Amino acid sequence: MSEANNQSDAKEIAKQASIARVMDGRSWDDFCDALKKAGHDIVLAPTAPANPLDRAEGWRYLSRLTRGALESMLEAADTQAPEFSRAVHETIKMGMDNPDNIYLAAPVNGNFTYRITGTRGTVHYLGFGAQSGGYGKTASLDTSGYLEAKDMQINSDGSFEVIASSTPHEGNWLRMAPESRLIQVRQTRMDHKKEIPAQVKIERIDGPNQPRHLIAERVDKALAGAAMFIAGSAGLFARWTEDFRQHPNTLPRFNPDVALAAGGDPNIAYYHGYFSLADDEALVVEFTPPECDFWNLQLANYWLESLDYRYFPVHVNKGTAHYNADGSVRIVISKSTISKNQVNAPNWLDTCGRNEGTMCLRWIRASEHPQPQARVVKISDI
Repeated sequence: MSEANNQSDAKEIAKQASIARVMDGRSWDDFCDALKKAGHDIVLAPTAPANPLDRAEGWRYLSRLTRGALESMLEAADTQAPEFSRAVHETIKMGMDNPDNIYLAAPVNGNFTYRITGTRGTVHYLGFGAQSGGYGKTASLDTSGYLEAKDMQINSDGSFEVIASSTPHEGNWLRMAPESRLIQVRQTRMDHKKEIPAQVKIERIDGPNQPRHLIAERVDKALAGAAMFIAGSAGLFARWTEDFRQHPNTLPRFNPDVALAAGGDPNIAYYHGYFSLADDEALVVEFTPPECDFWNLQLANYWLESLDYRYFPVHVNKGTAHYNADGSVRIVISKSTISKNQVNAPNWLDTCGRNEGTMCLRWIRASEHPQPQARVVKISDI
């Protein structure tokens, strides 16, 4: 029997197994069991905080990951007819999501060719990345190609076209690899109220570009993939937080290779830390920003979800920060009701009622990478 026949037989066996799992309910049972296990393994882990706020946020976190996973893997997963959607936003957060970013993602097949069209808008930064792997399968999102707007040919009216493929292409080309499964778009805003986001669309151009009809095998695989993503993502980022806890109230530079493997922008230097403060304490972070395209500092919870930047001052960036006369910046972090307008604390970040959590300083295309200084002080001494 030929190898082709063996592969065909294996596919048919897998197909029938998936159909059987959908028919008798095992697909759903396994999905629900995996969610329950993730809760016990991650939210109820001995190392996880055992207080009402962090525990409640942990359950909400898993529900958010579930919502996002089902949307991206069951509803918007057809690489033949992809669409950009906001996989991470104000109520679905993960991996120290940046409050200044608009994240878009579309599922792709690295063996296909796609056309991305749109208008540049006025956002401060726009970048496209082709990624493979997955937090569930490989605990990584390896970037095979990256393209920034500043390196693109953009028409005078702001319109542009990008070809995404595994083979070279003239003009704006986003290099994919055969194993690429996702194209992510990052839009970074300096001023949320004034900047106009880019508008982007994607279509397959080398074959059928209509969605396939729903089949049992896809549902079986989607539920299994969603469960794997939820547990894999939550587990990965909980391990990150536990590492950050080993050096509280400091902001050491994060390993660039680890950041890139997790889907981080290759042009960004990340500094991750864990704040741990008493009710009457504040963390003062001081640094002189290097020459760079953009920087910001943000707060997040134990689960690496950005705090609610819609309503509270939980981040500050290059455009919103108050600078000292010498170009340095002092940022005060506390749960107190210090007024942002106080002379001694113009860059105040609110921990939103928590004594512990995570934080991140990042800068894009920095000329150098100075180490920020952090110290714990009494609020009364500020």
